[in-house]
Amino acid sequence: MTSDAPSGKQPQPLKPFTAAKKLGVYLPATPAEFQAAPVTREAFAELSTNPPERLSELRRPGPHPRPVVAQKPGISTSGLARAGVDDVMTTDEIHALLDEMPDWLRTERGIHADVREEELRVKERNAGREVLRKEREAKEAAEGH
Repeated sequence: MTSDAPSGKQPQPLKPFTAAKKLGVYLPATPAEFQAAPVTREAFAELSTNPPERLSELRRPGPHPRPVVAQKPGISTSGLARAGVDDVMTTDEIHALLDEMPDWLRTERGIHADVREEELRVKERNAGREVLRKEREAKEAAEGH
């Protein structure tokens, strides 16, 4: 069999909301035909690798969906919610926010940096534990246990 899909089954298309989220665009700002129909995996791959001009233009000035609004200033979507920031912002609005650098944004950037640092620490700790586990298993196997 050459297909990745099980025999007799078609690959599941992406809902417009999911496709827009993965492409980093705000669904209501996309063309009506994009919003109306599911996106095949092949079409999604093409949009990802060779986006049409309208998609590229939408990504530049926005409006941007919540995950992009959070990512650009380096905070979490939870930080946006705590600050009561609207879900949608344009690139210019995000730049203005960064220029203004309100106290809540400075605080949320610090929180986000701390969380990422802790995630890295836990990842490194778990990697170290995995190395020790493999060494222990190899030793036990060599001893015949």
